[in-house]
Amino acid sequence: MVVSFTYHFLRWHLAYGYYLLLAFLFDMKHKNKQAPNQYDAFISYNTHDEPWVIRELLPKLEGEQGWRLCLHHRDFEPGKPIVDNITDAIYGSRKTICVISRRYLESEWCSKEIQVASFRLFDEQKDVLILIFLEEIPNSHLSPYYRMRKLLKKRTYLSWPRAGEHTELFWEKLRQALKTEEDHGEDSFLLTVVDRW
Repeated sequence: MVVSFTYHFLRWHLAYGYYLLLAFLFDMKHKNKQAPNQYDAFISYNTHDEPWVIRELLPKLEGEQGWRLCLHHRDFEPGKPIVDNITDAIYGSRKTICVISRRYLESEWCSKEIQVASFRLFDEQKDVLILIFLEEIPNSHLSPYYRMRKLLKKRTYLSWPRAGEHTELFWEKLRQALKTEEDHGEDSFLLTVVDRW
């Protein structure tokens, strides 16, 4: 009965604790390496959203703006454990861009990626996480992902649907978010294209 109660009411807390422990262990492992960042950003996305990443995100960020991006289908090392590839990509990049959709929220691997990225955010106290919503997602759908809800209450994020006809402003705000803190100061995280939740 206790096990059933624990699973039913606390399973998301237990899963979060598990991922947080994994992220902590990976962080300890990578703290000693301190290698320069190989990429400007790691793109965390679900494979169902790959067409948007390939058609919209890559041409703008890599083609027009010249950023070096890390994508799992292109840059992960073959034969290496997926979890190691994920953490190496996140810690080997200055920022992590999470492209969030309903499919993203359902994905176990995407969940691992955002957990490791958010742990790095809170551990290093640096602006290393950028959230892009590809679709409007009601608060109720985010309820199991209370860590993400907590992030959304503290940070501004980008929304592709709300960008509407102002896509150039969307890309400019993303470019500003990708800059290092030294480039534009700590207090100008300028993702003001959208409203907060």
